[in-house]
Amino acid sequence: MQLKCKRILLKLSGEALMGNNSFGISATTMNNYVTEIKTIHQLGIQIGIVIGGGNFYRGINAKDTGISNFTGDKMGMLATIMNGLALKDVLETNGIESKIHSAIYIPQIVDIFHKEKAIKHLQKNRICIFVGGTGNPLFTTDSAAALRAIEIKADLLIKATDVDGVYATDPKKDTTSKMFNKISFQECIENNLQIMDRTAFVLCKENNMPIVVMNINKKGNLFKIVSGEKVGTFVI
Repeated sequence: MQLKCKRILLKLSGEALMGNNSFGISATTMNNYVTEIKTIHQLGIQIGIVIGGGNFYRGINAKDTGISNFTGDKMGMLATIMNGLALKDVLETNGIESKIHSAIYIPQIVDIFHKEKAIKHLQKNRICIFVGGTGNPLFTTDSAAALRAIEIKADLLIKATDVDGVYATDPKKDTTSKMFNKISFQECIENNLQIMDRTAFVLCKENNMPIVVMNINKKGNLFKIVSGEKVGTFVI
């Protein structure tokens, strides 16, 4: 099979890991995701993963509790590390060697991010899990995903969601909403399509990093994307 991608950056949201739970990590969901990841890893695809932390804490909601946005975002970064540790264990339980790279310096728990080291791990077919966001408050893990995709020279950034792609309006609220097969970065920015944040779109646009927005909950979608099938919405 002729693969269309050699190296990808997969963006997983923290909220998605909850599955049907209201908090934390769903064992079923985590194992389903690892099964999908393992399928493409066995093909020789080099995989970087940026993971969110919204299943434990969302800094965007910090003001409701009196916590400052800066502190809330730092708490959210720590939540991504918790998810990264969990993902690493499940990957390695499934026989997949992986490394965690953090934007935050916590040497007792995770290694600090270093671009060249990450690329060497990828070349040795180890999955790299990037946690801690960008290491700065006020930036989302979408921005971190865009940044890491550019740094590791990925062929494609895959935004894994629970909807089939990018829609004109929220498909969960508007069942008649149109899904785009292809859309430009500029259209996403101008129409405020919030499948990713504006900073992530701008980073990808300026660095020619294509994005596919797809439904990770549909079995086989990751495999279809790396093998060149049309799945989700292509943003370029």
